[in-house]
Amino acid sequence: MKPISRAHRITLATMLAVSLHAAPVHAADPADPVQTQRLHALFDAEWEADMRRYPEYATYVGDHRYGDRLHDATPATRAAEFASARESLAAAQAIRRDALSPQDQVSLDVFLDGTKRNLSFESFVGYSSMSLGALGGFQSNFADLLAASPVASRAQVEQMLARMATYPKRVEQELVRLREGMALGWVPPRSVLDRVLVQLDAELAPAVERGPFFLPFTRLGSDIPATEQSALRAQAVQAIDAQVLPALRRLRLFVADEYLPAAPTDGALSRYPGGDRVYAVLLQTHTTTDLNAAQIHALGVRELTRLRAEMDAVVKETGFDGDFARFVQHLNTDPKFFHTSPESLLGGYREIAKRIDPELPRLFAQLPHAPYGVRAMPAHMSLDRAEYYDAPAFDGSRPGWFNANAGAWRTRPIWGMETLVAHEAVPGHHLQFARAVELGELPRFQRGGGYAVYAEGWALYAETLGFELGLYKDPTSRFGHLQAQAFRAARLVVDTGLHALGWTRQRAIDFMVERTGQGLPYVTSEVDRYYSWPGQALAYMIVELKIIELRDRAKAALGARFDIRKFHGVVLDLGSVPLLERAVDAWIAAGRG
Repeated sequence: MKPISRAHRITLATMLAVSLHAAPVHAADPADPVQTQRLHALFDAEWEADMRRYPEYATYVGDHRYGDRLHDATPATRAAEFASARESLAAAQAIRRDALSPQDQVSLDVFLDGTKRNLSFESFVGYSSMSLGALGGFQSNFADLLAASPVASRAQVEQMLARMATYPKRVEQELVRLREGMALGWVPPRSVLDRVLVQLDAELAPAVERGPFFLPFTRLGSDIPATEQSALRAQAVQAIDAQVLPALRRLRLFVADEYLPAAPTDGALSRYPGGDRVYAVLLQTHTTTDLNAAQIHALGVRELTRLRAEMDAVVKETGFDGDFARFVQHLNTDPKFFHTSPESLLGGYREIAKRIDPELPRLFAQLPHAPYGVRAMPAHMSLDRAEYYDAPAFDGSRPGWFNANAGAWRTRPIWGMETLVAHEAVPGHHLQFARAVELGELPRFQRGGGYAVYAEGWALYAETLGFELGLYKDPTSRFGHLQAQAFRAARLVVDTGLHALGWTRQRAIDFMVERTGQGLPYVTSEVDRYYSWPGQALAYMIVELKIIELRDRAKAALGARFDIRKFHGVVLDLGSVPLLERAVDAWIAAGRG
């Protein structure tokens, strides 16, 4: 999934995390209609409040009522949001859990835990201010938002123009936040801000009509008359030139002249005021476990050792005459392992997706109706940017998208493409998020959440399903799959090493290159990502291992009655919730009965 701004990662009520094995289900029979109504009314009120507070998020989920607005990031508004969260927590705690249906009990548990976690960040003012990230952040959010905004009608285009008019105010608010964090000793490291400047320059450099902010105006709806389209495009050129670009230049000037000179060379959280406490909260939030940094680090070392042995076995199977490093060099330099153009790379991804699609019913009883596609990510994004997925809108106005870095076709080997499609498209992110959107009986926050535990744990597990879907038949593709898995194991080692165990950036880069065989530019970009988004990279493998553990448990308990399609339904059909131990155990018990 694509990273979103730090502010949204921390304060969105949809970004929830709760370990579902924590609280048992005890439901009255039948559920109390009064308590049920109170619960659903609370959920609906909170969702509506979030749509108003975060109009950008509303656009992404397909609610366009607030498409002319941007989030108000003033200190007074932030304080009011936390006060509102405390009120919502009290209201939720007053609802009798034992009077709810089992499904509503799960939803209440998720809501309570997520609201508490949201409030736990209230005192982390400095950390929360660092909204400029290595792979994206506030510096690129507006272009991303415009790309996701509908332009089918004149009214929708006018909403977009209204957003452009308010963008300078929004940038000024962010500058206040960045300076507030800087005064508290919280500034991203130089390596991250160097990347931010590159991204800003890529947005600012093109002529207006070839830049990312004008892109939506090249696909105006056919129902808009041609003369009106011309007038709207002219308004867009004027708005971008007079409002958007000057605001973005002010942001760039601040980063270059004020922020960067104050930036440390080391971005480890342990080196910031109170950073150890921040990282401890982030570990719990991103993994929904009580594992500490040392335990996660040891888990990564163990898994990386196992996967490296499997990779070495594949090298031996190919008959290659040389060691691991030479084999990786061969795979990354021989022209036969690469496509010859951006279009050829995109075609390769699409061909893999077409091979997977007809095999999915063997592993899934229900597939989402929303389509997905493969497209090139915007040209202003860097060539070492990782691929990502955009979920479909609730209203069906936008499909799911696997965004491929087509500009980096020279460094995207064919042998790594199958596992990437399995992760970003099917059976990975698209199956989980498009399916969640369609679970209309669930509260909208469970259908629209996107926190790392649910998103990335499932997607990494989905990569392992490639063997059952006819992928990885070639040894090099199997190596690519194992390399991707090893890379996620190495993240457990490196993220904790950087933020808790005293590792330097260079040590982290060298370790990942040597242990995984990934290229130096990509690894360097990823290490800076861990500086920008501490703890997020830990969710992938921890949850993948949990899903595999639960699947093995269900197989052992149910024997011939085990149905992989139903197991995947249990994992996917509770929507946006992590670590499904309780749900799987209940399914096993029902199967035994």
